[in-house]
Amino acid sequence: MSNEQKNDAQEAAAMPDWSAYRGVLIVIEQRDGEAKKVSWQLLGEGRKLAAKLEVPLLALVIGNEVEHLAKEAAYYGADKVYLCEAPELGVYRTRPYSRICLKLIDDVKPEIVLFGATGTGRDLAGAIATHLPTGLTADTTELDVEPPPSRLLLASRPAFSEKMMATILCKQYRPQMATARAGVFQALPRDETREAEIIRIDSLMPEEEIAAQVIDFIRDTGNLNLEEADIIVSGGRGLGGPEPFAMLKELADALGGVVGASRAAVDAGWIKHEHQVGQTGSTVRPKLYFAIGISGAVQHTVGMGNSDIVIAINRDEKAAIFQFAHYGIVGDLFKIVPAITEEVKKRKSLFGIQIPVTELASQKPSQQEPLAKSV
Repeated sequence: MSNEQKNDAQEAAAMPDWSAYRGVLIVIEQRDGEAKKVSWQLLGEGRKLAAKLEVPLLALVIGNEVEHLAKEAAYYGADKVYLCEAPELGVYRTRPYSRICLKLIDDVKPEIVLFGATGTGRDLAGAIATHLPTGLTADTTELDVEPPPSRLLLASRPAFSEKMMATILCKQYRPQMATARAGVFQALPRDETREAEIIRIDSLMPEEEIAAQVIDFIRDTGNLNLEEADIIVSGGRGLGGPEPFAMLKELADALGGVVGASRAAVDAGWIKHEHQVGQTGSTVRPKLYFAIGISGAVQHTVGMGNSDIVIAINRDEKAAIFQFAHYGIVGDLFKIVPAITEEVKKRKSLFGIQIPVTELASQKPSQQEPLAKSV
């Protein structure tokens, strides 16, 4: 036996026995009875992981009057759904939610637990990992598993100022836990014929035992949510300054979308960070994405590469963004963008309706042959 084989054998012998831990658990995040899209996206990815490990895909729904979300979890791929409903769970608070999760993990023993990398998901996952204790990989953008016998979760995320991807393993503890960005993974098609066993579990903390009290919940209606947008019009260094973003907003408004930006534009101070798409911004999966004056650096493309349709507008015909675009226009963006905006407004006025993005998505061309046109 070689030294390498001896080391592998010694490492295997030293590993704890985790045979009691089986299954992939997705914690469904909801607010006011509406699930976050990242939860359904994680069920889609969890389905792949569970298939490779030959285990069931589990879901946990916590809230008040949220039985409909347990059924939705089944429609999106869960084999078994755990449901905890109580009035005191109507609004997220760390202690009661984490106690329910900890009790379920102790009883069910899933080998993998995944959360959305949202404010709530990060808070809940961190609290659970502290109490177990176990490892937690934050803001993952790639997930995979090693086949048995190791069954290790391969959780990858950008590292070293986004210059490389780091794959993080949790060899000594279970469950293996990670939070994942919204827009990275693809949800399964919603299928109402799917059925799952729904198991009700008890709330563990009555209201009088919960120290934190919610006095009011104020929504910031002006807050931009790129991750939920179906149409995004993004601008980059090619805009040359902050003023042209008003031109992009006009196009976005005409299409019913929102304005995004590259890191270069944000770093230059042309637009706020909440508009940034990319590794250090938001990861998005819109039906339609405009990349205007954006070169196509890796930092940006990893954040929008899963868009259904990408339209790139750039003066440089050799710009890397054209490798990701389904449609490309080479020319002066200051002439092209207003022309597109005017045409959109004209058609909306003519037909009295907004152009349905679903029709655009159904006509998606092959990603293998990006089309570039000169203007």
